[in-house]
Order: sequence, then structure tokens, then C-alpha cells
Amino acid sequence: MNLERNVKAAFLYKFLGYVDYPQAAAPAAGEPLVIAVLFADEVAEKLARISAGRSMHGRAVAVRKVRAGESPGRVHMLFIGDGDAGEVEKALAAVRQAPVLTVTETARNLRHDSVIKFRVVDERVRFEVSLDAAEKSNLKLSSRLLAVAYKVQRSGRQEAGSRAMGFSGRLVT
Repeated sequence: MNLERNVKAAFLYKFLGYVDYPQAAAPAAGEPLVIAVLFADEVAEKLARISAGRSMHGRAVAVRKVRAGESPGRVHMLFIGDGDAGEVEKALAAVRQAPVLTVTETARNLRHDSVIKFRVVDERVRFEVSLDAAEKSNLKLSSRLLAVAYKVQRSGRQEAGSRAMGFSGRLVT
């Protein structure tokens, strides 16, 4: 499970490089891109280590843990681990119309308006993308991200991606 968390943290950091946010959502000069993490403290800690001293789009990356019932505030990405279904829904609802890249690992499907959902397939961490959810959040996703997604969904249609991204995501113990 620790390896899985490490792989997910690495993916989260990389995802930032494949998302275009609307101008109004860009951080002010000198402010970081903010990733909030709910129900996944281990991922938050690993992600903080990965992003320390590094930048994405010329900005620092800040990682913040969020507790159940707490508003994520102004963030650029919200990662929600597998937690209580009601709390997952509340967290997603809090950023529903905002330009926030939402990423989940819940066993439920993408109908929760998550833009990206992690899955483990054949002992590898994969991800599915919902173009409808990205569009609702006013986010533009790079075609390079879509090409490596396990599945890409739009209005009920699914397409498979190439299933590879810079590193394999293979879980080996």
C-alpha cells in the first residue's frame, strides 16, 4: 500500500503540468499552486516531499491536508482518498463550479464529478478522466494526459488511452 501511495503522489504532482486553468484561477504573483488532500495523509506527506523545492509552471507547489467537514478553500487541485461517501460528496460539492482539478481514489465511479479517478488494474496504478467534469470545472486537459489515461469518458462514451506515463505505475512488493 505504501508503494501505491508513492505512485499516486507522483502522478498528482505530474497532473499539474497537464492542466490549463482559466486566467482568473491563476495564483497571484509569488503565490503557489495549492493541492488540498482529504482522507490520504500518507499521500499528502509524500506529495509534499516530491514538490519541495520544485516548481510547476514557474510556481511553487504547496500541499495542505484537509479534514472531513473542512472547506478546502481556494485550491488548484483537490485529491480525495477513499473515505466516507457523504464526506466525499461534500468535498466535491465545495469545489463543483470552481476551476479545481479533482482527483479521487474512491471505488465509486466518476458520476461524482471527479475529473480524474485512480484505479489499480493488473497491479498498476491507472487513472480515468472525465472530460465532462473537466469542462464543468472550466479546465483544459492536455491531449498528452488524455493519451496516457486508462479510460477517457465523455457523456457516457469511453475510450482507452495508451496506459503509460513517464513511469509505469507498476506496484511491486
